[in-house]
Amino acid sequence: MPTIAQIGNLKIQIFADDHNPPHFHVVTPEYQALVSIADLAIIRGELRGRDFNTAVEWAKAHIEELNHEWKRLNG
Repeated sequence: MPTIAQIGNLKIQIFADDHNPPHFHVVTPEYQALVSIADLAIIRGELRGRDFNTAVEWAKAHIEELNHEWKRLNG
């Protein structure tokens, strides 16, 4: 699974052949969550507030990249 971005100890990842809806994984040493690309809401898991905010701010600025990588890895 490629790491799309790393911001400090926070990783943004997209798995190949993953389930719908389109989403990305946010992984920190303590937590992990799946975040919907469509509305940037947590689908599953949990994150600290500041980690979630960091991930969402990054995702807003890179939404085209997230959509492209999801389609590339998941058809």
